[in-house]
Amino acid sequence: MSNTPADAHYPLSVPDAHIISSDAEAIEVAHKVAAFLLEGDAERDRQREVPAEVVDVFSNSGLWGITVPKEYGGAEVSFATLAEVITIISAADASLGQIPQNHYCLLEDIRLQGTEEQKAWFLGLALKGNRFANAISETGGKTVQDIQTRFVSEGDEVVINGRKGYCTGSLYAHWLGVLALNADDKAHLAFVPRRTPGLTVVDDWSSIGQRNTASGTVLAENLRVPAFNVFKTYQSYENPTLAGPIAQITTAAIDAGIARAALRDTLSFVRDHARPWIDSGLDKASEDPLTIIQIGKLSIQLDASEALLERAGRVLDRERENPGEDGVARASVAVAKAKVLTTEIALEASNRLFELGGTRSSLARHNHDRHWRNARVHTLHDPVRWKYHVVGNWLLNGVNPPRHDWS
Repeated sequence: MSNTPADAHYPLSVPDAHIISSDAEAIEVAHKVAAFLLEGDAERDRQREVPAEVVDVFSNSGLWGITVPKEYGGAEVSFATLAEVITIISAADASLGQIPQNHYCLLEDIRLQGTEEQKAWFLGLALKGNRFANAISETGGKTVQDIQTRFVSEGDEVVINGRKGYCTGSLYAHWLGVLALNADDKAHLAFVPRRTPGLTVVDDWSSIGQRNTASGTVLAENLRVPAFNVFKTYQSYENPTLAGPIAQITTAAIDAGIARAALRDTLSFVRDHARPWIDSGLDKASEDPLTIIQIGKLSIQLDASEALLERAGRVLDRERENPGEDGVARASVAVAKAKVLTTEIALEASNRLFELGGTRSSLARHNHDRHWRNARVHTLHDPVRWKYHVVGNWLLNGVNPPRHDWS
């Protein structure tokens, strides 16, 4: 009898996505979807559950297909627009803002390494509303790049065996991108339909924050995948590409969204519920000059982080067509700068909410702590202290940032 856990159940509807045609439409749709997601954000976090129809509304909106190149039918929005879309959605529901983050990165792998036939097929699936999730990282190695999952070729198939962790969005996905090494230790991505025999999604994500990202375990046991579904993803990092900066700007945008949400709820709570301090002699907490100063500071910090995020997107846009060594380095440094500030403001704003809102703001019925929990967990994705080092080493010593998903 197998010790493999049962495959987690989640209803998957047939995708039926709208196709977005421009940057402006992408922003407009993002605001509409965000308004819908915000209605149940706190309760979904409380229950650790996302109804299938909520995820369907999100992916069928067309937002998951906005990076598909124009020659394959997509809008191919700017990276600045992509960052803003992710920020808008994450401000409404940070967990749902994160679940397509790896989807966008996987689409970039397809664009970079796919044959024309592969790109037409898989990018077409994305435009139809198929959701892609990652089964890339592993939890048992010395570092995040220590991959033990392997595959062997057998005729026109590959057979994969391994255990994956931090598989964001896996519960909701129609397809999973499984990272495995061949006999030469070269990393390949295999795209696998969700219900494929040998593929098991375990719904065991139990973090204090980002509760509904479904970032749990994925198991591959003699998992057979057509060779057509396999991509040489190692080539995305052996050569200068924007794969790393794209992964990082999407991550930074999620943190910016968390900060927006925290400041939004701080303003509302201070205006409507907080009490003035006894020594202020004021009638309203919103009139307290010390509170006003803190609100102003948070707003300035958030604007600064978003300005660097937008600027990083523009740098990526400029290097998009012909990314060489120097261009990729500039993109990585620009994103690193943004990542520093989005990390810091997400943590600061979600923490200040309680100080400025007072004890009442900590009551469970408000669930304001979700912002701090989300910020604290998501900013652990990669240590921001190394971003300072990347920027300083590039400026001082001319050392280009490393090429991987975390840079």
